[in-house]
Amino acid sequence: MKLSPQWIRDYVDLAVDDRRLAEDLTNVGISVEGISGTGADVVFEMEIGTNRPDAMNHYGVAREAAAIYGLPMKALEPTLPSAAKAATSNGPDAALKGRSSINSAPTTTGEAAPFPITVEEPAFCPRFSARVIRNTHIKPSPEKIARRLQLLDQRPISNAVDATNYVLWEIGKPTHVFDADLLEGGQIIVRKARAGETLKTLDGVERKLTTEDLVVCDAKKPVGLAGVMGGYDTMITEKTRNIVIESAWWDPGIVRKMSRRHALHTDASHRFERGADFESTVISCDLVAHMILDSGGGELVGDVVDVISKKMDQAPVILHVSEVRRILGEGLDAGLIYRLLKRLGFELIPEGQRDAQFRVQIPSWRLDVEREIDVIEEIARLHGYDKFPNTLPAYSGAVVELPHAKMDATLRKRALALGYNEALSLTFISHADAERFSSGTQVLELENPLSEEASVMRTSLVPGMLDMLAWNLNRDVPEARLFEMGSVYELSGGERAEPRRACLGATVAAVRASLPVGGVLDVSKGEHAASAEVFRAFKGDVENLLEPFARAIAFDRGAEEYFHPGRSARVRANGVAVGQFGQIHPAVATARKLRQDVFLAEFDLEQLYKVGLRAVKFVPLGRYPAVERDFSFIFSDEVAFEQMQTAVKATSVPELRGLRPVEIFRGGSIAASKYSILLRVKFQSNERTLREDEVAQWSARIVDALTKLGGVQRV
Repeated sequence: MKLSPQWIRDYVDLAVDDRRLAEDLTNVGISVEGISGTGADVVFEMEIGTNRPDAMNHYGVAREAAAIYGLPMKALEPTLPSAAKAATSNGPDAALKGRSSINSAPTTTGEAAPFPITVEEPAFCPRFSARVIRNTHIKPSPEKIARRLQLLDQRPISNAVDATNYVLWEIGKPTHVFDADLLEGGQIIVRKARAGETLKTLDGVERKLTTEDLVVCDAKKPVGLAGVMGGYDTMITEKTRNIVIESAWWDPGIVRKMSRRHALHTDASHRFERGADFESTVISCDLVAHMILDSGGGELVGDVVDVISKKMDQAPVILHVSEVRRILGEGLDAGLIYRLLKRLGFELIPEGQRDAQFRVQIPSWRLDVEREIDVIEEIARLHGYDKFPNTLPAYSGAVVELPHAKMDATLRKRALALGYNEALSLTFISHADAERFSSGTQVLELENPLSEEASVMRTSLVPGMLDMLAWNLNRDVPEARLFEMGSVYELSGGERAEPRRACLGATVAAVRASLPVGGVLDVSKGEHAASAEVFRAFKGDVENLLEPFARAIAFDRGAEEYFHPGRSARVRANGVAVGQFGQIHPAVATARKLRQDVFLAEFDLEQLYKVGLRAVKFVPLGRYPAVERDFSFIFSDEVAFEQMQTAVKATSVPELRGLRPVEIFRGGSIAASKYSILLRVKFQSNERTLREDEVAQWSARIVDALTKLGGVQRV
């Protein structure tokens, strides 16, 4: 947001120039990102944290500047007719504390309320203040007012409307003005909207209200969306002569929900959502009234109407000097702590004898300060972080490595070496994605989601990976290889769980590029064979990735339904199920508008890390020659290579060094439900040269084992 340093200087006498002021404000957390303009037209580009709505205005920033330099603040004292002048004291912020009492009826000075106000929802509107002006004139604002608003990119409208905008940027309190003659029944009611009611807001949009909306009404209809925007039918025009000024305190939660429900974010809702000053309703009414009377004339009717249905007092915080010194160091004594907090508007009452402590009363404008550590932070930022000595935190023992750090690093390095780039996706997904990619999992829903597409915490990394691959494909990156490691979120036994997962993703073009001969597929054997070759290439990446963890990697059917049924598998490491992989189902690819086929692999790191990294052992090269034998068998499609491995291993031949498939053949004289496989076996001894009769005996045992598995040896 933009703020004017010249306007800030109206409230505190600063001797420093604008650049020094900007630097000093930034050092205490009120960040000035840039400076533009010259002379009286200098403007600060401010970056105010969402927890500091008190500093989203000129008086609030002036309060910070006064604390930095130890200067007094000038009180806000609007000039009103003496019979209705707001009560003030001489403190720097006393003008921000108007009269207050707990009533369900208006507070006046002994006469009938000039405008009856009824609050039916005190929980959402604890305080509602109002003033009435009659016989005024609507005209352009004075040059000074209009110019200051223009510096902040605010369009001047009229003296009455500009007065509310000016006060918002002056003290940070949103107010509103109604044409009193257009308020039917001569009263204001704060209530929930009724089913079927509508409200045309100041932007000209007819809005359908729900029973969850809080509205300001006259005797017959809604005239404003509480804390968000006023109504079109009661707005100030050139014909307006009588005005009702409204300044209320609205519950931040209900304002935030209404703003989101109606897609209506305003300067008022921005501040009410973060928490306004409960004690600023009366003074803001007085300031607006003063500006309108000063520019348009008129009569102030009666005193301020101040309905307080629920007092909003902040609980005091107990501050221990010992805790301040423990966190910030020994250089801060009780006197310095007292002076720093007093400059920020905190009230301190000394308590205790042995352990020096203070009871700290939080100022009404600092809703962000709730705990002792918050008060300590205030001391630190005003004292200056550069004044604390550089010291290392105390610790005992050596640096402890994070759990699974070595396995994380191994997996990450392996994926990078395979050509996959690490990526990060959003931790929020839609309900539809949660149901499709992790059926049966209890999800963690967000109370205030950004949208329906990001309404639950992710239960799988797959939706995010598909979105990232689609993003690359839509930007002409056809060969994309990505991986992600992170947590997913679910409810397990009523408790929140955050298991770790990993996900690989690659486009079919990227997988093809890794094939021999420049990624050119031999399609002469048919489309199915070509697709199977790409699947096996991706399967090789999965095996390569898991190689540091498992002595034995096996595959079986049973991947989730969002994988292609004929080009997917589950993966086991040392017999433990650790993940699944394959081509994404064509229906899923079509629904997500993927321009290519996509391959994914997802791993359960909780299970994989239980397997652990396998120990690397040195095995010397054999001193004696190896002997290889080939065996050709016909098997039914139900028999997988892993079963052959298990059967051959069960022969317990000590000199057996390896078994691998060399060739697979289908068609020709082979039945449709069968395939021919050529297996190559390697024998070797570390002690001597093998004899032919030994090899023949071992070969016979292998043939017998494969025959029992259902294979028929081809001669």
